[in-house]
Amino acid sequence: MGITVISVGGSLIVPDKINTSWIRKFASLVQQQVRKGNKIILVTGGGRTARSYQNAARETGNLVRDDLDWLGIHTTRLNAHLFRAVFRKIAHPKIVKDPTKRIPWKEKVLVAAGWKPGWSTDYIAVLLAKKFKAKEVLNLSNIDYAYDKDPKKYKNAKKLEEVSWKDFRKIVGNKWDPGLNAPFDPVASRIAQQAKLKVVIMNGSNLPNLASYLRGQEYKGTKIEK
Repeated sequence: MGITVISVGGSLIVPDKINTSWIRKFASLVQQQVRKGNKIILVTGGGRTARSYQNAARETGNLVRDDLDWLGIHTTRLNAHLFRAVFRKIAHPKIVKDPTKRIPWKEKVLVAAGWKPGWSTDYIAVLLAKKFKAKEVLNLSNIDYAYDKDPKKYKNAKKLEEVSWKDFRKIVGNKWDPGLNAPFDPVASRIAQQAKLKVVIMNGSNLPNLASYLRGQEYKGTKIEK
């Protein structure tokens, strides 16, 4: 029996409106893994919903960094409550808000969300992987690969299929900011490197590709390790 941590980008859950079709198909994949005897930790992001609230707050008020972070945190928790309801029959009854506390997890699925200002859901995913001795974190977003620089700005940006933590961290830097749109949080990257975790970044909207990865077959995505 293995444990897989899946960090689910909020843009997959709510691209414009709640994507019930995607959620239904994703839930089916998770249930397939559960039937094979695996356990799954799901960490939900805030994505576009979080950034929409943060942008609105910036336009209408004089805010501090913590205000922006809390808006993001609560959107991740809203998405987490949705997932916990979807997986109600096989999920732990409470969503995880503080990954440092004791978690009496006996069920097949555990759902987690944002914790406190200064820490992203990528960071939460890495902490939970360490806590439950998982060896990998799957990061599902809206990109097929991570790149060596922003492909929207640079035409010569190169996709990364495999990259070391040392080289990846040169790309993302060391600082976390609310609403940061990086392929994987810089602080989480540092902890993942120290813990010798493997992180795979892939496009979560491509569910057949995710299924291939979970079956141990070839897949599109960026693998970061060592």
